[in-house]
Amino acid sequence: MGFFLFFFLSLLSLASSASRVDQKTFIVRVQNEAKPSVFTTHKHWYESSLSSVLSPSTPIQLLHVYDSVFHGFSAKLSPTEALKLQTLPHFIAVIPEQVRHLQTTRSPLFLGLKTTDSAGLLKESDFGSDLVIGVIDTGIWPERQSFNDRNLGPINSKWKGQCVTTNDFGSNSCNKKLIGARYFCSGYEASNGKMNETSEFRSPRDSDGHGTHTASIAAGRYVFPASTLGYAKGVAAGMAPKARLAAYKVCWDAGCYDSDILAAFDSAVADGVDVISLSVGGAVVPYYLDAIAIGAYGAAEKGIFVSASAGNGGPGGLTVTNVAPWVATIGAGTIDRDFPADVKLGNGKVVTGAGVYNGRGLSPGRMYPLVYAGSGGGDGYSSSLCLEGSLDPDFVKGKIVLCDRGINSRAAKGEVVKKAGGVGMILANGVFDGEGLVVDCHVLPATAVGASNADEIRQYIDSASKSKSSATATILFKGTRLGVRPAPVVASFSARGPNPETPEILKPDVIAPGLNILAAWPDKVGPAGIPSDNRRTEFNILSGTSMACPHVSGLAALLKAAHPDWSPAAIKSALMTTAYTVDNRGETMVDESNGNTSTVLDFGSGHVHPTKAMNPGLVYDITPMDYVNFLCNSNYTINNIQVITRRNADCSGAKRAGHVGNLNYPSFSAVFQQYGKHTMSTHFIRQVTNVGDPNSVYKVTVRPPSGTLVTVEPKQLVFRRVGQKLNFLVRVEATAVKLAPGSTNMKSGSIVWSDGKRNVTSPIVVTMQQPL
Repeated sequence: MGFFLFFFLSLLSLASSASRVDQKTFIVRVQNEAKPSVFTTHKHWYESSLSSVLSPSTPIQLLHVYDSVFHGFSAKLSPTEALKLQTLPHFIAVIPEQVRHLQTTRSPLFLGLKTTDSAGLLKESDFGSDLVIGVIDTGIWPERQSFNDRNLGPINSKWKGQCVTTNDFGSNSCNKKLIGARYFCSGYEASNGKMNETSEFRSPRDSDGHGTHTASIAAGRYVFPASTLGYAKGVAAGMAPKARLAAYKVCWDAGCYDSDILAAFDSAVADGVDVISLSVGGAVVPYYLDAIAIGAYGAAEKGIFVSASAGNGGPGGLTVTNVAPWVATIGAGTIDRDFPADVKLGNGKVVTGAGVYNGRGLSPGRMYPLVYAGSGGGDGYSSSLCLEGSLDPDFVKGKIVLCDRGINSRAAKGEVVKKAGGVGMILANGVFDGEGLVVDCHVLPATAVGASNADEIRQYIDSASKSKSSATATILFKGTRLGVRPAPVVASFSARGPNPETPEILKPDVIAPGLNILAAWPDKVGPAGIPSDNRRTEFNILSGTSMACPHVSGLAALLKAAHPDWSPAAIKSALMTTAYTVDNRGETMVDESNGNTSTVLDFGSGHVHPTKAMNPGLVYDITPMDYVNFLCNSNYTINNIQVITRRNADCSGAKRAGHVGNLNYPSFSAVFQQYGKHTMSTHFIRQVTNVGDPNSVYKVTVRPPSGTLVTVEPKQLVFRRVGQKLNFLVRVEATAVKLAPGSTNMKSGSIVWSDGKRNVTSPIVVTMQQPL
């Protein structure tokens, strides 16, 4: 379905053979204020327009009507009908729907947010009070203590949202903390039929857990004691503990549908949110075909900060999603806490792993028979992955089973082992997973091991088999370990650059805590997240860029509360230019997947540093017209641009902006095609706004990427007043390098402006590409 967005490009060829059976959901963009006067409402006009392309026997059904971030509607159409609709006057674009998926307590302390500070981001922003964070996700479990409204003041009169009540989501579900809750399922049901209300709630209530978790990361209240199954004990708190929350449920059992996501953006903007947090993603497509990019632009233009997860497709390159420059794209890092659960082998070796479990465990001191699931006969591939029904109970009963990652969920593998009679599980990373360890609340004693340790365990099992002896093992659960070094580390799963849509805009923007994060969890979902898990816990540990994104959403709310006049671009600039790239050992952050030094394609500008972001000195601001120029220089048509911006674009000024990379972004990315040239050059024009002290002088330090010459003019910026804007020019010259056809070479450096108190740091990336 993700590739279906490209389907429209071949609509003409498909239309002739299409029938009503081929119906899909389309999002239809209509000119602003184009409604003919004979119609009383836009909805009336849209229905009349639809009737002109549908057969007389087909009922007219609008799924959603959009008005705030987008002008138009969504409806189920065949390709033939979609093609006809686009020929009507005032109809600009017909966009096929994409299905998105979720990208799934110590972190405030790790980020330097301390309640005891007499001055700092929490204090200066009054903990985010009065700011509203809209969370577009799987809904919320409102009864959790993380969402209590003790000692919160009245709701700001600017709030126009509502709490949609149903049988299972009563009028008392909302309060002065959770001030809004809505749900959107028309797109989901148009594609999947009526939802099964025995497994899902037709309401804002969360039947998955993901939305409750992300909402409490962004703005959960202080809750003590907090833990899951006895692990990660302490105080749980979100980034902006006094910010208000509004939940917009768009994700259901079969995924998150673009038409519903766009409806949530539309409502959130009309309701009056200040920040939108979105931990879902899908295939990267041009911005004018991307409902998230379109919705986020409409929000950003109204002054709303949009934070989105970068995706969990790492550690491979070109995996980053949600890459529009008006979105803050958030990757995931580790914090200085882990949950060691080592594997002791019968040969005396101890192999490191990670896991949490507090049920009936393995007997202390006892060694258990150890087997590799893939060597148990039958279909070796299915059994190696511990897929449902693949394990022979005679082979695994009473044993610890080594299962490979892939296909089904990690927790589901544990359930398969348990049902077949296994007493424990070792979850083995594959080569692509590398050494990154994600913990889950398994339904049996289980631990995760990295790819190299998994190989060592397999070799031990093989050697024991060859020597006609039995392989044995046990799992040693060691609880919660704090002060882990190195930290942060770029999480193995965190999606990486370069940006597949616009390589001249570096993505992800920053990373934030996203591995093994403790946050609130619903009542009716077990911590393993599988139906057979009947355990109940108020908090759960999850990992993903889904968890990193709401950290930044909460921080953005704190920054907006402390600096009400800052634009979304200014807030993002403050987070990016103050981010750090060294870990708690004082060395460049490493990549969890392989232990090597990570790069800007992994972490963007670096790991967020909230207290420094409070006072960045200078910011790179961006206006809506700057984005229009960016889209013009991306060779988008006037029509394409109008789909995104809801206005008639004038691209005549874009030539002055020069090229795509001249968007006033806080990072620099130069891409050179080596067409037999020995030297290549480009330039960047940037403008910085002084948000620090009057009468300040910033001097530049350039660390050029190796093999390049980078010059900055002028070399110092003299500001007389706060709010003053000054420009500078960056020239980049690069010498060709020897590359195989179709390959690339990436080098990075930095440009730092400093007034002696603050460093305003921007990464600069130079990519050499050898054409095929």
